[in-house]
Amino acid sequence: MDSLVTAAARALAAGDPLGALNRVALRDDAPSLALRGIAMAQLGEFVRAKALVRSAARAFGPREPVARARCIVAEAEVAFVSRDLSWPMKTLDAARATLEAHGDRVNAAHARYLAVRRLLLIGRLDEAERALAELDPAPLPPALSAAHELVVAGVALRRLQTQAARAALARAGLAAQRAGIPALTAEVHNASLVLTTPAARLIARDEARTLLLDEVETLFASKALIVDACRHVVRDAGTVIPLTTRPVLFVLARALAEAWPNDVPRDTLIARAFRAKHADESHRVRLRVELGRLRSVLRNVAGVSATQRGFALTPRHGQEVVVLARPVEDKHAPVLALLADGESWSSSALALALGASQRTVQRTLDTLADAGKVQSLGRGRARRWMTPPMPGFTTTLLLPAPLPID
Repeated sequence: MDSLVTAAARALAAGDPLGALNRVALRDDAPSLALRGIAMAQLGEFVRAKALVRSAARAFGPREPVARARCIVAEAEVAFVSRDLSWPMKTLDAARATLEAHGDRVNAAHARYLAVRRLLLIGRLDEAERALAELDPAPLPPALSAAHELVVAGVALRRLQTQAARAALARAGLAAQRAGIPALTAEVHNASLVLTTPAARLIARDEARTLLLDEVETLFASKALIVDACRHVVRDAGTVIPLTTRPVLFVLARALAEAWPNDVPRDTLIARAFRAKHADESHRVRLRVELGRLRSVLRNVAGVSATQRGFALTPRHGQEVVVLARPVEDKHAPVLALLADGESWSSSALALALGASQRTVQRTLDTLADAGKVQSLGRGRARRWMTPPMPGFTTTLLLPAPLPID
């Protein structure tokens, strides 16, 4: 490797992509193509970066397997940063195996962390935690140590383990300082903001107030009966009753919880659950049927009793009943939550992260675009969607995550 390529590599390692480009911008040899691709990625030009890194991998060819594998890992990183989550994982696994076989443990570890970050993005927390448990961060360089701690913090935040997340972010900040890369320090800072901005609304006795993530964690550890409108479950002292597939029952549970300790008139319940402007006898019959189902589902944590004008919720253990609601009530909130990270997403990546069909996500994006809440860039397969982060609150509780009982 000549002096210009070496200098460009050092500039990239120090977080200076422009300095790297000044040295290799006019060169087309394989190492220069790889460095140019990484520099373009650091500048946010992901399409050009992917093309350059791919060209570098072809230029290295099979006679230089380690260099080629490093290019593949770099291409995978560009793909995941640009939210191309359908990038073939088998290719990344093969590159990691090549690096490990040739003793390049640092880049092999980097490939493993990329795989874990992808699992985190698509909400597969159990798999991400198992993969993290197999990695030893001790021998890693500072930049990769910071990446490790960011992944640990990301899992902890999604699990609502704020103390563990705060400790991991502190370690990530120290590692970023040792690495001396401003962009990495900024990434850690932005991740830390999640802990200091409102994450949800608590509704109790006709009053609402915002909660931080650590306050939500404290609420989950309390004895309160919680109707969780962020995850569509009912929680009681470690018991979680999912209602994600029974939306009518959840609407009724939330309406009763918001009014607790008072009752809710029958016509109000009919209007909220069935969206009927004028209630007739068929609606009243259906209401009795659905409330019977709700009573059966909640039998271990609460009762649903009839009153003179409607129905009321009665917790079995006499505790307080509260509703945990999203900071913004929007039926498209999960899509907005993913887009709020400031990166550009493809509709296929959103569908993968949300566990929904791509057509459903595309209809949602079209609706949000008509409302001016999102914007698209590019055409065809290169089309990406993005939106500025929503100000004033964090989106952790809007993101999909496995239920604790899964």
